[in-house]
Amino acid sequence: MLADGNGNAIHLGERDCSLQRRHQKLWEEAPSPALNDSERVRIGEIVAAAMRKLKYRGVGTVEFLYENGEFFFIEMNTRLQVEHTVTEMITGLDLVIEQIRIAAGAPLSLKQEDVHFNGHAIECRVNAENPHTFRPSPGTITHFHPPGGLGVRVDSGAYAGYTIPPYYDSLIGKLIVHARTRNECLMRLKRALGEFVVDGIETTIPLFSSLISEPDIVDGDYDIHWLEDHLAPNTERSG
Repeated sequence: MLADGNGNAIHLGERDCSLQRRHQKLWEEAPSPALNDSERVRIGEIVAAAMRKLKYRGVGTVEFLYENGEFFFIEMNTRLQVEHTVTEMITGLDLVIEQIRIAAGAPLSLKQEDVHFNGHAIECRVNAENPHTFRPSPGTITHFHPPGGLGVRVDSGAYAGYTIPPYYDSLIGKLIVHARTRNECLMRLKRALGEFVVDGIETTIPLFSSLISEPDIVDGDYDIHWLEDHLAPNTERSG
């Protein structure tokens, strides 16, 4: 959501971040395959109304668990999140610019009726980790070739010759794809992952390539425990 501190606030839809491992998000998408339009409007208006009453200022994300048609509040992150890119792709907004404008004291540049959702977007977090055991994989990248083309975006500071240290977060890039429908988005993601080359270290790219063929993923039928259950056999063998 966006709010200017003067009682004006709007929502920018939801993101589904259910594919997690140890509460670490790996795959995010918008809109959520679990919600319908009426639920989307309902939760968005609840959050926007709360931000107006609080006179919140800035960009923020309110997180919920969703079960059996009900939303359960978890926390609020008063900042841009890693997965803000999927919101940008379906709204056409630059959230960094909006955040800077609000921080500078400017009023909201948009009303709720100005926000239009277009298509579907998915983000995969490319980590320097073994795709099966999630063992960290620091080292020097020998080749780095990100995918491109219509509806494909890569946010990364990595390059061939860059050495990944063992001291920090393993995230080295974000692959984001956008298309008219979720099915088209999955097909575009499959193509982009096949073109993404990172040599010299291990990454989570093969994991995402395998997830695309999983029926539950294709159908959008998964929850916050799905990925850990799916990975359990590999985790047990690696242990």
